[in-house]
Amino acid sequence: MPLIDSPSNNDNRNYNYSGFETDERKEYEVIAEWITPNSSVIDLACGNGALLEKLREEKNISGKGVELSDSGIAICKQKNLDILKRSIDEQLPFQDNTFDYAICNVSIHMVMYPEKLLSEMKRIAKYQIISFPNFGHFKNRIDLLFKGRMPRPMLFGYSWYSTGHIHQLSFKDFYGLIEDVGGLQILNRYREGHTNILKNFLLKNFLTKINPNLFQILGIFMLGKK
Repeated sequence: MPLIDSPSNNDNRNYNYSGFETDERKEYEVIAEWITPNSSVIDLACGNGALLEKLREEKNISGKGVELSDSGIAICKQKNLDILKRSIDEQLPFQDNTFDYAICNVSIHMVMYPEKLLSEMKRIAKYQIISFPNFGHFKNRIDLLFKGRMPRPMLFGYSWYSTGHIHQLSFKDFYGLIEDVGGLQILNRYREGHTNILKNFLLKNFLTKINPNLFQILGIFMLGKK
């Protein structure tokens, strides 16, 4: 029996968006609800530009994207989106308070310097919207307890070595990051449960309300400056 998973083509470290030009994620609806029409938005690690395109069509925003993947940039340009090729966890070439909203959707755990990313989002935008999978979810805890290895549920089919998740975090870790960066407060958060094991809707929402760090899979937060 092998000690690690056999190598496969299931690898998301290259961030190739070819073939996924129009794919949207379920959290886009939540994020779109929080955006004021006619506002200015920067989407950090915007991927295929689907979120920016949605906000442009539904909220009439003036948007800019930052992306490192060549395939993502090419797709965004096909959609006539304003795109900058750059890492998102370094000094960004924008003046303070350039944007109303800075969005980082399921990417903060994929950068080398999450604290720098959040600090830059705070500097360039009035509001910061951040989402990420909660590594403190009970499925991960059970997986680690009984298998004694890197938990797999929040890797969504990838292995520890074939994923771009380099800084896994829980909700409590995120709260600590907010404190470390300083000058930010949580203005809104997504609370609906996503746990398939818990079939009862009322039970699901009750559990995610009393202990989201244990029962909620995806976190979406809107922050603002104090």
